[in-house]
Amino acid sequence: MMKKTLFAALALAAASPALAQSEQTAQNGGITEKVEYTDDKYKVETNHFWDNWFLTVGAGPQVMFGDHDKQIGFGKRISPALDIAVGKWFTPGIGVRLMYNGLSLKGATRWGAAHSTGEQVPGWGSGMDYSKFKYYNLRADVLFNLSNLFCGYRENRIWNSSFYAGVGYMRTWEAPTAGDITMSAGWLNSFRLCDALDANIDLRASMVDDAIDGEIGESKFDGLFSATVGLTYKFKRRGWDRSKTVTRYDQTEANAMRDRLNEMNQEVARLKEALSTAEGQQKQEVINKVIAANLIVFPIGKTTLSKEARANLQLLAEAIKAGGSNTVYTITGYADKGTGSQKTNERLSKERAEAVCDCLVNEFGVSKSQLKVEYKGGVDNMFYDNPSLSRVVITRSK
Repeated sequence: MMKKTLFAALALAAASPALAQSEQTAQNGGITEKVEYTDDKYKVETNHFWDNWFLTVGAGPQVMFGDHDKQIGFGKRISPALDIAVGKWFTPGIGVRLMYNGLSLKGATRWGAAHSTGEQVPGWGSGMDYSKFKYYNLRADVLFNLSNLFCGYRENRIWNSSFYAGVGYMRTWEAPTAGDITMSAGWLNSFRLCDALDANIDLRASMVDDAIDGEIGESKFDGLFSATVGLTYKFKRRGWDRSKTVTRYDQTEANAMRDRLNEMNQEVARLKEALSTAEGQQKQEVINKVIAANLIVFPIGKTTLSKEARANLQLLAEAIKAGGSNTVYTITGYADKGTGSQKTNERLSKERAEAVCDCLVNEFGVSKSQLKVEYKGGVDNMFYDNPSLSRVVITRSK
């Protein structure tokens, strides 16, 4: 069998076996190429590093939860938020993004201690002022597209729901400045507008050290909650291809092998006719001369015998058994030096020679005492400057 598998795509995102496949076949001269696509919605082609990058910009309201939430109403703590992020999806279900979010936060401060606006909070006397300060938060998130993970990848899905969690660093721009690590989690909802553009609704909660607002209260942490609306631009190349296997058949080489096999069949027929009229040693010399060299070609990296090779060996076995029982044949294995390591080529050449020997003995009844196995490892091109003709086993009589 003269087919060479060029590559088989890796399956991504966990999954059950494919239930069906579709295929395409193309003919280019003497070469036939068959492409089989899996219909398993959980299996896609591995993407390249520059595939599936995206840029997100969003804005919306945010609110801070701090030490004086009882003294100032919820509406007075709402401030604008800006999100800018760049990221990449490594699989349909898993991605990462680096995000800036910030602008300003509102709250209250006791005795004008930190970020006071100078305006008193009604009902709390002169000891409580409104506060406002600018900040930024740089954060890295890991995203999990739940739609693709649980329902399989679908390029034209209108709504994708994703959970994410991340860690970042938050710092105030104004004195008294403060900075600390933040922990965030959120729910990202993406709505497909076209191939390149999504609309997003991003709901996010973050937690940071209590001192970020310039005051230390009874709680250890302050909190942030934001709800932003934005757009995501998906750079080319975007999306994933179905997992596929490409197999190439070289008909030119197969036809050449068929011609060679026909020639051998004709030679064997001539040899049988000569054997029927020859006597003793003269008969043995004819056999030795004709079957002194026999060549079996293997696909790259393979050590198993094709059906054509076994048919070739069956004819060789018939000639050996028809000859003298004292003739010893040397089976020599080779590998292509241009591919693989020295150790791999040593193994391939040995296993190929042993495969031919085992076939002759166990399948076609040749006496093992008439066979000697050798192997040469990787060698330079031996015939017609063609490396495929160095991936062979050659049988010669001594």
